[in-house]
Amino acid sequence: MTLSDLKATLSFNDGSPSIELPVYQGTVGPDVIDIRKLYAQTGRFTYDPGFISTASCKSAITYINGDKGELLYYGYPIEQLARQCDFLEIAYLLLKGELPNLEQKQTFKNLVARHTMVHEQMRTFFQGFPRDSHPMAVLTGCVGALSAFYHDVLNIHDPRQREISAIRIIAKLPTLVAMAYRYHIGQPFMYPRNGLSYSANFMHMMFANPCEEYAVNDVLARALDRILILHADHEQNASTSTVRLAGSSGANPFACIAAGIACLWGPAHGGANEAALKMLEEIGAPERIPDFIKRVKNKQPDVKLMGFGHRVYKNYDPRAKLMRETCHEVLQELGLSNDPLFKLAMALEKIALEDEYFISRKLYPNVDFYSGIVQRALGIPSAMFTCVFAMARSVGWVAQWDEMTSDPEQKIGRPRQLFVGPMPRSVKAIEQR
Repeated sequence: MTLSDLKATLSFNDGSPSIELPVYQGTVGPDVIDIRKLYAQTGRFTYDPGFISTASCKSAITYINGDKGELLYYGYPIEQLARQCDFLEIAYLLLKGELPNLEQKQTFKNLVARHTMVHEQMRTFFQGFPRDSHPMAVLTGCVGALSAFYHDVLNIHDPRQREISAIRIIAKLPTLVAMAYRYHIGQPFMYPRNGLSYSANFMHMMFANPCEEYAVNDVLARALDRILILHADHEQNASTSTVRLAGSSGANPFACIAAGIACLWGPAHGGANEAALKMLEEIGAPERIPDFIKRVKNKQPDVKLMGFGHRVYKNYDPRAKLMRETCHEVLQELGLSNDPLFKLAMALEKIALEDEYFISRKLYPNVDFYSGIVQRALGIPSAMFTCVFAMARSVGWVAQWDEMTSDPEQKIGRPRQLFVGPMPRSVKAIEQR
């Protein structure tokens, strides 16, 4: 971040004096007007619901150019990372700022493997949840509970201790996600197999059983790895901002990640792939697509288009092309190329890409449109989709938390408000109200 020669001048039409505000330049992207002294100098705040035009922090981790359809992790295009790296390499990159060499990768992999187990007492913690609990409710509680196991000895201002916390989060999330699933379906927990890759180990914990050997399909493990890579980080979205806001108070990192998981659970955020799959199931057959499209165009309240367009990407979602490739690979591997749901999805995609209504509004298929189909083919039920998303995003969350905690300019988050309540008034005696 560098101070620009450019200054922003803010003037008022009520006779108040104008003020000059500094302008900062990032590596790429829009310049930022520094308004930190605005209230002190003018007695006024800015008003920006949803923080649409507010940079809440400075970060070197992820950059999105929505107009170009570009996503970078530490400057590397997501297309190159997804095709040439595995998930633990991406985790290393997000934490360290550089991709690992062979030795660094092996050391990092071994370090993560040593932390995949969770305390055996977590078994009894699970038993406190009803069997039909939503897995995200269980995951939120269990990740938050980890703060009870790693709290007294944690100094978040010590870089080494922050690194250990990051490793624990990356290592234990797959274990807890798998345990949430196994508990939900009433099957015994499977312990981690540290000789497997990160994604293969997760699939083992999800789908193996103690009665027989489970062979991980390499094609399916790579598909899962790509899902994790594509969802690892996405700039200052709602859940990442939640983690940063919670972390700004000095809260335990596991509690911060639990807060992020709770935010991700919202259907407007992490539930989009589940909603896209549900939409396809409700359409039911390719011949019903024209009627569905007609209802979308007429904005009928009982129909909602899911998996198309993106709040950030005004062009094509760069992750969607990669997930589309993975979708084809998985369905071909499993002999599901003629799967009715996939054929329906491809028919809907074709119509959407050729229809002027979609083109003019840039409603291109996004990553959620394909990821739900891929996860369904992998055997992951729709109730678990957001848990898998949380497992992937936990890497970005912990990287963002670490970056924020080490920033000397960081202050506790404290947004201001535009108050629209009643004027000051006096309380009357109860008989006079």
